[in-house]
Amino acid sequence: MKNKFYVAFVGLVSSLRDKSVQIQYFLAILACIAAWIIGCNYYEWLAILLCIGLVVVTEILNTCIEKLCDLYSTERNEKIKYIKDLAAGGVLFASLIALGVGILVFIHHLI
Repeated sequence: MKNKFYVAFVGLVSSLRDKSVQIQYFLAILACIAAWIIGCNYYEWLAILLCIGLVVVTEILNTCIEKLCDLYSTERNEKIKYIKDLAAGGVLFASLIALGVGILVFIHHLI
């Protein structure tokens, strides 16, 4: 059981090497700093952290899908493009939901 957690931890650390994931971690840190500054309550923190988790997980999975597709073929392939586009669309959707939650939380404190 310990080995499974170790492997998962190694995967999480490995995700830090990917530029797209690094950007998501950076934005997550900024969101947490902003939430701390404006004094978010328990439920607002819960919403923010869930959104951060959603976006980071989708970005990591998107990166995995891209790497798997590249293992299959690096040449132009419409089916692979479609798969990559869907994965990227998942990240975009998660990011838009997170943005919406962020706007609702932060506007509530600024008004």
